[in-house]
Amino acid sequence: MAYFDSAKVEDSVYGLVFGQGVISSIFEDSHYKIMVNFKNGYEVPYTEDGIPGWGNFKKQTLFYKKDIDLTDVDFTPTTKILTAKKIIKLREKNRLKVRLPSGIWKSVKKAEPSYVETLLEEEKYHLFKKKEEKKKSKENTKK
Repeated sequence: MAYFDSAKVEDSVYGLVFGQGVISSIFEDSHYKIMVNFKNGYEVPYTEDGIPGWGNFKKQTLFYKKDIDLTDVDFTPTTKILTAKKIIKLREKNRLKVRLPSGIWKSVKKAEPSYVETLLEEEKYHLFKKKEEKKKSKENTKK
């Protein structure tokens, strides 16, 4: 049984990309099961498993609002505004995050390329930040 098998119009949902939304339509004979209208004006189709018809996501990004737990999601503000040159450099090294419309920071590879390009063209550099490096455990070097 898929996650949205019993979805109904007007059910409250939360998308990791676009934030709060409401199911506006249900499709019977389509690859996409539901259409969601988000609070920020976006309208996106989703499969019965919550995979969007936007971007290159391969896993669920839409949940019923009552089911979502966002305690481990990165909503932190950026502490340093990057330069255009630094953004390009980090993007080439796959070390760049972008703030999605929901406020969540994700890898630039997960975002729609046109969304990222629009942010760059509009010089919204505050919506980019460097991925944190994973901390290496210290090994005991005594002999």
